[in-house]
Amino acid sequence: MASDKVLTAIGLMAGTSLDAVDAAVLRTDGEWVLEPGPSISVPYSRVAKAEIRRATRAALEGRNEAADIARAADEVTSAHIHAVRELLDQADLARDDVDVIGFHGQTILHRPPSDGVSVGRSWQIGSGRTLADELRIDVVDGFRQADIAAGGEGAPLAPIYHAALVKQLERPHAVGVLNLGGVANITFVPANGASAGLVAFDCGPGNGLVDEWVQMRTGESMDRDGALAADGTVDEQTVRLMSLAPYLRRPAPKSLDRYDFKLKPVEGMSVPDGAATLTAFTAACVARSVPLLPSPPGEWIVCGGGRHNPVLMQELQDRLTADVLTAEEAGWRGDDVEAECFAYLAVRSLKKLPISFQKTTGAPRPLTGGVYNRKPV
Repeated sequence: MASDKVLTAIGLMAGTSLDAVDAAVLRTDGEWVLEPGPSISVPYSRVAKAEIRRATRAALEGRNEAADIARAADEVTSAHIHAVRELLDQADLARDDVDVIGFHGQTILHRPPSDGVSVGRSWQIGSGRTLADELRIDVVDGFRQADIAAGGEGAPLAPIYHAALVKQLERPHAVGVLNLGGVANITFVPANGASAGLVAFDCGPGNGLVDEWVQMRTGESMDRDGALAADGTVDEQTVRLMSLAPYLRRPAPKSLDRYDFKLKPVEGMSVPDGAATLTAFTAACVARSVPLLPSPPGEWIVCGGGRHNPVLMQELQDRLTADVLTAEEAGWRGDDVEAECFAYLAVRSLKKLPISFQKTTGAPRPLTGGVYNRKPV
């Protein structure tokens, strides 16, 4: 395939918050041509959420509940097929207009390499083969497998797309791209936007801890607009105590599972104080990560659901020395960055371009990745 050929791709992403399947169209050459198209977010059904949570518990506890995991995988696959069909319908696109779909799947477990374990595991459920068969569009999935097999962390994978986005901004300084999903991760993009200078790693819990706290104490899915945290008081001593977690002292590259941090330090607090303290801890983890970067970024751009939380955004601004912008303030489509990313990675996979690097996942060399599922003839 010609290296400069521009393809039309659909990217699919569903985060560990289990709120929705995000789908976005991107026309790209897999390098610097980025032409965003229509996008859609389709909520998971209540049944799908319940099945995925059951499968996640089984995976975390090491239980061989094959039937539970198979049911969850079927729900994930069906939800993604539905999302693509909705997107094609709303965008007035025919399936022949789409060259490839990038399908991440639903993560139920992420265990990077550790002491005594040279190869980790990143487990995404859902069938790219079934998507290709049902939608009659080529699908790339299994993006993390090659990196994990080579001894890498398997995450994060978004840095090369972040670099492409930042390069279009033509900033004279280094930029930190912060994604606040269930887990928070940082991409350091040097001033010239060169992929060789990328550094990336998971830096802390993102929205995961606050979401879990609010779900446990109120039954709500999240601290919407930071309302609970705004009514609470941060316990800075607890923030400092939580900041002693061994993971935060590890050098990069490194990666996390959403459930690697626990709620025990805030268990005795009121709901608002717990939300405020966990929100502050999330921001503190980002600030503690700055010394791990080649230099302090001259600007931060925040993607992911956490950017909608004004309390978290203020905590970040208070604890970081550079301006903190939302993705929209940088001219990006903040709700679509991750879905666009997997469209971009699918095209890179087709062209055998690298998607992970030594200083993003700890891979031994720049690696391509992804499993190609050809549509039926």
